[in-house]
Amino acid sequence: MPFRRVPPEEAKTLIDQEGYSYVDVRSVGEFQAGHPTGAYNVPLLESGLMGMTPNPDFMAVMEKLFPKESKLVVGCKAGGRSMRAAAMLEAAGYASVVDQRAGFDGSGEPGWRPKGLPVSKDAPRDHTYAGIVEKLR
Repeated sequence: MPFRRVPPEEAKTLIDQEGYSYVDVRSVGEFQAGHPTGAYNVPLLESGLMGMTPNPDFMAVMEKLFPKESKLVVGCKAGGRSMRAAAMLEAAGYASVVDQRAGFDGSGEPGWRPKGLPVSKDAPRDHTYAGIVEKLR
């Protein structure tokens, strides 16, 4: 696991000062309920009748949306999905991937929201999963 794992405050600094983009890999519903301000939503898993299932388009969407040289902070609810996503992205050739430890809500340590970092329920259409998929067609 060579990618870096950083706390929420460091993730925010990378976004603000080093040009990283935040990719929220939670489900569409989780994203709509609140997310880091400015985040893109590309779900690693989708919620359905049988629970959470892998999003078969995750890597294809990421590769179309972000060039391999992109600087990405990946986050989820508590840190598990984002670690998986970061590993997948790194294996696909992304060199500047950072996993935001503790996710949005936190697990064992406070996440983005409990740390008081900027949260929004609104997002530009091109940052929502539906808008991203629409744009990439």
